[in-house]
Amino acid sequence: MTVTEPIRLRRGGQRPAPVARAFAGLRHSLAHVRLVLVVRVTLVLVVLAAAAAAATTASVALAAPSSASAAQAPDPGCDPIDPAACLLPYPNDWFTIPDPRSATGVRLSIRPAATPANADGRHIAVAELNRLDGFSPGSMIVTHVGGLDRAGFERTGFPTFARPERYAARRAPVVVIDARTGKRHPVAAELDEQAATPAEADLLIRPLRNFREGRRYVVALRSLRRGDGSLIAAPSAFRRIRDRRPRGALERRRAARLASAFQALAKARISRKSLYLAWDFTVAGRAALSGRMLAIRDSAFDELGDRNLRDGKVRGSSPAFEITEVTDLDEVQSPEIMRRVRGELTVPCFLDQAGCPPGSRFALDRRGMPKRIAGNTMRAPFVCQVPRAAATAPAQPVLYGHGLLGDREELVRSASYAQAAQEHGIVFCATDWKGMSSEDLPTIAARVLPDLGRFPLLADRAQQGMLAFLLLGRAMIHPHGLRADPAFRVAGHSALARGPLGFNGNSQGGIMGGALTAVAPDFEHSALGVPGMSFSTLLDRSTQFTAFASILYRHYARGVERPLGLALIQQLWDRAEADGYAQHMTRSPLPDTPRHAVLLLMAFGDHQVANVATAVEARTIGARLRTPALDAGRSPLDLFWGIAAIAPGRSHRGSALLAMDSGPLRLLPGGEPAGTPPAPLGNTPPAQGVDPHALGATSPEIRRLVARFLRDGVLASGCDGRPCYIAGWAGP
Repeated sequence: MTVTEPIRLRRGGQRPAPVARAFAGLRHSLAHVRLVLVVRVTLVLVVLAAAAAAATTASVALAAPSSASAAQAPDPGCDPIDPAACLLPYPNDWFTIPDPRSATGVRLSIRPAATPANADGRHIAVAELNRLDGFSPGSMIVTHVGGLDRAGFERTGFPTFARPERYAARRAPVVVIDARTGKRHPVAAELDEQAATPAEADLLIRPLRNFREGRRYVVALRSLRRGDGSLIAAPSAFRRIRDRRPRGALERRRAARLASAFQALAKARISRKSLYLAWDFTVAGRAALSGRMLAIRDSAFDELGDRNLRDGKVRGSSPAFEITEVTDLDEVQSPEIMRRVRGELTVPCFLDQAGCPPGSRFALDRRGMPKRIAGNTMRAPFVCQVPRAAATAPAQPVLYGHGLLGDREELVRSASYAQAAQEHGIVFCATDWKGMSSEDLPTIAARVLPDLGRFPLLADRAQQGMLAFLLLGRAMIHPHGLRADPAFRVAGHSALARGPLGFNGNSQGGIMGGALTAVAPDFEHSALGVPGMSFSTLLDRSTQFTAFASILYRHYARGVERPLGLALIQQLWDRAEADGYAQHMTRSPLPDTPRHAVLLLMAFGDHQVANVATAVEARTIGARLRTPALDAGRSPLDLFWGIAAIAPGRSHRGSALLAMDSGPLRLLPGGEPAGTPPAPLGNTPPAQGVDPHALGATSPEIRRLVARFLRDGVLASGCDGRPCYIAGWAGP
């Protein structure tokens, strides 16, 4: 039942005249900067508190265990072929067991003592990990090669983000083979630049296109060299297994488990004697990745009376909501927005505490699926911006997804989105992304980062947040929902058109918006601003991770294990971000879900969301590249390798990647800096230039292209046939 009382009509007081319109677009960027400062200040306070609490135990916890305690410790089940850390190499089917009930035939079986321990000696919990039937489709492959330094890496000739084509070279030093097809999978390698010391730097191998669900892959490293050109010898246990001379029961068991991997490599004509290391891993199946989210979606819509999402028709009742505030604005207060509507949506809660507060997680049944405590609901605040254009004709309903640890008020603060609403007749509505909103920051900083075993507190609540977005979208288009409410009545008609519903998310809203898109039954077109996927790739490359890293790495200080921590939590994060859903985002839709068209908007040189992760997403979802994308010589990377191009000057119906460029680093006539150089090649954040991350929406042309795509899924040619320049850059 829709509730529309109480409604408080309010007109704001007089405000000073707005600053010159030419600078209005910068307000969004400044608001973002203010939010980042608040986040960082809060994090600093938490760091200081955490440091004080940990100071008395850290030196003991990080020391090597005594021989007595080691003798009493349970067998962690380490893989003997990489002795640098227990879980290396990773991902790895050595840490699985057969399970005929799972979609992949295996299930993870990681022993508690195998995972990295924090400063308090607490290992990352494995219960949730061991429910999975495989590893992340965006798995960062981690191993440690003793003696491999930067010079040796370059001499060996690894495929990299700068030279991706090397993955297919006949003598490629790293090969990842799809065991089903026998074909190589494209990958890029790098040495971990986040390691505490160079000697602790792991070799990281990242997919250039996500691995396929349910597939098994074989990894081979061969002919690795030091900087002086000498070969690096294989680890002793692997060398004996490779040479068919295993020693002891453990190595014989390992040899038996590796037999099929050696067979796959032989079929691929990879010489066994050249191997430095080889192993295999299985990627999780669809149900393990998206099953929980689909279950709570289907349950919530079933409660509304819509039991057939497959037909694309809006049935049953609207989600319940209450309008709490309606503010009419005059043209001095906002030239674009005539009314701001605030309210609260009632959302079924599947977490284990009443009301789904921060710090709660899924309540699970015996099958490991979310169950609802009887009658448990969550109140999801929302805000909608009604443009003046809606007085002339109903405006398109579009959901807005906010940025990193933000909230719905980001929409209100954005001058660019007010302009987009008025220019193109759009009513934007936003809610908080529960799990990764401003109210979750204390939980993340004080509970999750010091103990990664608590990561479900983030991942589970983020899925609950996705459900709130889905139901807000349904309320926007339901004939008895927001469209019918008096708060949205303007000039004798509803401000909300019948549709089509769209989604537009930025930064975190673009990253997690990819997952939302894949499960959305009510919209087919999605514009993801400055997105990427696989947080395990994004974090180290983001300027916004620095404050979080100061907490995380204080508690997980051993450099060789740091990538392992990110790889482990990625497997749970997959359920709440694009990485776990990309295979179904545009093609091969999930059950009872339509096909979607997705526009990815990349800000070249982005300081917060790495371009390389956006490109991986584009390859995975089959997006085509708008050309010309960048001016010749602008990028040292082969950034768009493997992405099919749209012919210059042509429109394109379907998923697309659009690059936006603020230009190279330079000084404006007044001495102000502008532009940005390309991002660093390694896994470190940019340190120079003006971050272009939030500048795309300030461009009227970008807003026009996004609005057209949200209406009909077509990327118009635009930008006068040149690269899409932003932030005042007009080209070389």
